[in-house]
Amino acid sequence: MDISGFFPFWDKIDARDRETLGSAANVRHVAEGDVLEPGRDNCTGLILIGGARLRVFILSEEGREVTLFRLGPGDVCLLSASCMFQGVSFDINIIAEKGGEIAIIPTRVYKTISDRSAPLANFTNQIMAERFDSVMWLIEQILWKSFDARLAEFLLDEAELENSDSLGITHEQIAYHLGTAREVVTRMLKYFVGEGYVALARGSVTLTDKEALRKIAGK
Repeated sequence: MDISGFFPFWDKIDARDRETLGSAANVRHVAEGDVLEPGRDNCTGLILIGGARLRVFILSEEGREVTLFRLGPGDVCLLSASCMFQGVSFDINIIAEKGGEIAIIPTRVYKTISDRSAPLANFTNQIMAERFDSVMWLIEQILWKSFDARLAEFLLDEAELENSDSLGITHEQIAYHLGTAREVVTRMLKYFVGEGYVALARGSVTLTDKEALRKIAGK
């Protein structure tokens, strides 16, 4: 797995540092359902995503999950190396939604080079800013957007991600993503069925009126 493509400024990094990053990268294959980050006590390192898809989420004391963001091929996961940042101490969880290849650069190696490489430090700050923006957007959605609009937007985003109007997803999985109870999701989906927006089958949701869903989502 060639890691140079993950860094748009690769040629601006010192040649020795490029060699160190390349040799330190641990390339592995993850299977669907593999857990990559069990919490703050384990600082995995910088994850470069080849063919996999990862979900980054937090877990409440009551066991409720809220998806922070999802990462696909070509993305970089920096929160898995959050121990390199002073003052960042929160539990995150990372799970593979789809299997594929990833590369992990150990936190110690990445931080050492980032401390002396301006291009790498700037890249780190850019990624952190993007992730912060994603989390702030999520908080705004939870606080200010009605649940029917959030659900409609989620279904539309899933359809685009999967390139299909038929989604192999359960009510419980949707609840995990949206940070709510399964019963709430079920009630709203039943309402959508009654309005002709979706059709339900065991373990799947099919979008039957995407235009109506877009209006609900405000798209």
